[in-house]
Amino acid sequence: MDTTVKAPAVHQGSLAEQAYRAIRDRLILLEIRPGEPINEDALTRSLEVGRTPVREALKRLASERLVVAYPRRGTFATDVNIADLRHISEVRHSLEPLGAAAAAERATDADRGRLDALLGELSDADGTRASDELMRLDLRAHRAVYDCTHNPFLQDTLVRYDNLATRIWCVFLPRLSGMTGHVAEHVPLVAAILDGFPDKARQLAEEHVSGFEQSIRALV
Repeated sequence: MDTTVKAPAVHQGSLAEQAYRAIRDRLILLEIRPGEPINEDALTRSLEVGRTPVREALKRLASERLVVAYPRRGTFATDVNIADLRHISEVRHSLEPLGAAAAAERATDADRGRLDALLGELSDADGTRASDELMRLDLRAHRAVYDCTHNPFLQDTLVRYDNLATRIWCVFLPRLSGMTGHVAEHVPLVAAILDGFPDKARQLAEEHVSGFEQSIRALV
C-alpha cells in the first residue's frame, strides 16, 4: 500500500495543527516577543508549511489571546500585561486543583507510564539545565497532567490559561531565582497522581499556583 497517499482534508488539518502548536509555543516562550509583528512568510518557511495552515493557526491563536490582528496593519503577538495576572490566577486557582484531582482519579495505565517517565525527568532536573529547557519541561509537566483528566473541555481551558501564565513567567524569568525549584514542585504533584491521591494532588496544585503568583508579585 502506498503510504504517501493521504486524504487532503486530513493532511491539511494535520498541518494546521502542527503550525498551531509550533507557533503557540514560540509565543509562549517569547521566541516571538510580545508586540512583535507576525511574519507569515517567515513562519511558512521555518515550519515548511503553506500559508493556509499558518493562517488557520493564527486565527486559533487570536481566540486564545496570544496574537491580535489589526485591519490594514497585520497580526502581532499580544502584549504581556501584568494586570492580567489577577484574572488568570483567579481561573487557575479554581481549575488547576480540579484538574489535578481529576487526573489522580482518572489516569489510565498508559497515562501512568508516561507520568512515571516524566517523573524521572523532573527528579533529574537541576541547576545545570538552561532556563529555556526547564521552561519546556514545566510546560510538558502541566500538559501531561491535563491529559490525564480525560475531559477535553477542562483540558483545553487548563492549557489556555497555563499558556498565558507561562508568558508572564517568561517575561520575568531573567529576574527570577529558583527556576529549578519551581519545576521541582511538579515532582510531588505527579507522584500524588501516580499514587491515586486526589486530595493531595488538589492541595499541591493549589500551592503551585499560589507560589507562582506570589513569585511574580514580589517582583512587581
